[in-house]
Amino acid sequence: MAERYDVLIVGAGPAGLAAARAAAAAGARVGLLDAQAHAGGQVWRHDVDHRATGLARRRLAFVQAHPGVDWLASSTVVAAAGGKLLVEDPHAARWLDYGALVLATGAHELLLPFPGWTLPGVTGAGGLQALAKQGWPLAGRRVVVAGSGPLLLAAAASIRRHGGHVAGIHEQAGHDDLRGFVRGLWRWPGKILQAAALRARLAGVPYHGDSVVVAAHGDDRLREIEVEGPRGRRRLACDQLAVGYGLVPEVRLAGLLGCRLEPAGAHQRVWVDDMQRTSLANVYATGETCGIGGRDCALAEGAIAGHAAAGRTPPAAWQRRRHHARAFAAHLARHFALAERVRRLAQPDTIVCRCEDAPMRALDSYSDARAAKLATRAGMGACQGRICGSALAALGRFPSGSHRPPLFPARLDTLGDTDFT
Repeated sequence: MAERYDVLIVGAGPAGLAAARAAAAAGARVGLLDAQAHAGGQVWRHDVDHRATGLARRRLAFVQAHPGVDWLASSTVVAAAGGKLLVEDPHAARWLDYGALVLATGAHELLLPFPGWTLPGVTGAGGLQALAKQGWPLAGRRVVVAGSGPLLLAAAASIRRHGGHVAGIHEQAGHDDLRGFVRGLWRWPGKILQAAALRARLAGVPYHGDSVVVAAHGDDRLREIEVEGPRGRRRLACDQLAVGYGLVPEVRLAGLLGCRLEPAGAHQRVWVDDMQRTSLANVYATGETCGIGGRDCALAEGAIAGHAAAGRTPPAAWQRRRHHARAFAAHLARHFALAERVRRLAQPDTIVCRCEDAPMRALDSYSDARAAKLATRAGMGACQGRICGSALAALGRFPSGSHRPPLFPARLDTLGDTDFT
């Protein structure tokens, strides 16, 4: 028999934690699950060297302290059927039933292929930030951070905090867009303070606008990168390159359930109403899965979803906070939109699907993702197309595809007892 929760929440980042707090305060029995061993998501990811502070510490402590919340760590959703979720942890798989379901599945990093991006020493910006927090050795290493968006500053600050030497930050947005972004920040004073604090932590680190890493060079590992800026191309020696072009909403579980999805640029997000309800009864979505909005948006939407899922009317203040946060997200997206040259970095022999070693030229003969997948195996590796599928959608090659179980690689004993037909 499946274990049942009044409110089951998938994802324990800021949005999921806010939803759990609101639902538990309303008296609901809450199940909160996440693929990581510690709650916090990427924003508040557990750091082996540094203790969480402020709001993060308070929200994380709530998970352990509240008797109405069951913390289901290291648990991934493999499949969904009959209003239940099949969840696998390191020891067993089980079905979880729910009265209401809150999807707080967050986002994954957008990585775009360019010559040399598969060299050891090249990672995503958020990826290296996560590695640093898990103890990856960075002391004394020369690190270049590149890509697009303010998250580059957060990644660089984490890298420096863990001993890495940040040799520079290269932002693809042009100087006019950067100035326009800064000029509009008067509407969000808190963001000005956050930006100032990050820049203070990165004192002395060069910040280059209108600058793109076009290639990485090395032998058995990264040795140097090639950067194109307003003054042409130049080569820079470095030990590590962290490059990311923003985030992509994680909608696979929502798509598998049958929730309505809507375009979010080249990708998709979950459609919700003003109470965070999806198109399915008793299924709610919150945070980045509804469109990239940042921590403040995730906290507001999580609180709204948690109240609504528990049968309560959310306080009006959360609606105002959500509107304010979403307005900032739109301002950010407008000024950090990807330049066309970034979409043309991959060459015919550039590997696009790293799992299956499929180069860009192998995909040129196909007009849809399914045909390309069958012929080249692109998207059929361990990541199941999360990296190459998102990249190809951003490059305008193929739209986001359909969603089928299992959502993540699973043990054979889990799959053996499950009918995916």
